[in-house]
Amino acid sequence: MAINTEKNSYTVIFAVIMVVIVGSVLAFFASGLKPKIDENVRFEKQQNILYAMGVNNNEGEGSVDFIPTTEVEAEFAKYIKKQLVVVGSEAKEKDNAYLIDVQKELAKVKNGQSAELPLLVGEKDGKEYYIIPMYGKGLWDAIWGFMSVDSNMKVQGVYFDHRGETPGLGANIKQRFFMDDFEGETVLDGNSYVGVAVAKGNNDPLNNDKEDNQVDALAGATITGNGVTAMIKESLKLYKPYLETIRTK
Repeated sequence: MAINTEKNSYTVIFAVIMVVIVGSVLAFFASGLKPKIDENVRFEKQQNILYAMGVNNNEGEGSVDFIPTTEVEAEFAKYIKKQLVVVGSEAKEKDNAYLIDVQKELAKVKNGQSAELPLLVGEKDGKEYYIIPMYGKGLWDAIWGFMSVDSNMKVQGVYFDHRGETPGLGANIKQRFFMDDFEGETVLDGNSYVGVAVAKGNNDPLNNDKEDNQVDALAGATITGNGVTAMIKESLKLYKPYLETIRTK
């Protein structure tokens, strides 16, 4: 008996079968690609963390060049000495703490739940670096990054990134001319953890004053800059109890 392809029931059955087939094919490819996707996420985080402590392939004044993916795992193991989870003033070592989803942990904090806050301890040229993961909100979407400080609470380096800030304006938070300004700034004002503000009215455009807790703002990116300021300050607030235990006084 011939199938009547003009009937609505045929169209519905055909559509259902195609959805099942296409969905199965996509699920197969997604599961096959997942290990590679996870690897890329791992490499990118390692590159960003190392960049924040000054381990990179930068040349000249304007480049932002990471350790290549072919080398980054070995370099990460070489420079990152401890991976910690911070709860209040206590910290304990945890394998692969750097892969913890900071956004989810911050959501737990906001809901009054216990959270695991990752902190990386690096060492370069005999000096320790404490690398703090950060997550915040820009103008259009999420911003995030890493900030390394020494035991004097002076910034040793940063790395920022974003999901959807305006090209040429807020997106410049990941440009070297902006990130380099943070190096050497103190996050303390006396004994208060105030962070480093992205200040539109900053009277130090060459960033010579490293005790003013400020860097020069990005032109046309006030809200993104405010987001960076808030992200740093909120992160320090969460990590302050532990930072106080390692701070040189």
